[in-house]
Amino acid sequence: MAQAHLEAVLREAFPRAEIVVEDLAGDGDHYRARIVDEAFAGLPRVRQHQLVYRALEGRMGGELHALALETAAPPKEAN
Repeated sequence: MAQAHLEAVLREAFPRAEIVVEDLAGDGDHYRARIVDEAFAGLPRVRQHQLVYRALEGRMGGELHALALETAAPPKEAN
């Protein structure tokens, strides 16, 4: 899966998110993605990652071999 395609899929699922995708091996198969989105607020890490995998619609293990995920909700603003 091309890096641009992976990023587009993630941006479609999380349109307001801060997303950074890095190709770890230069082979189009091993990526790291950092996604910061309100959708993750209050969710445990496992649930956050499940939302990302759902957005990938079964591409993991086929089109996409490895994806290291870092997910978070944006920090709360101080009043």
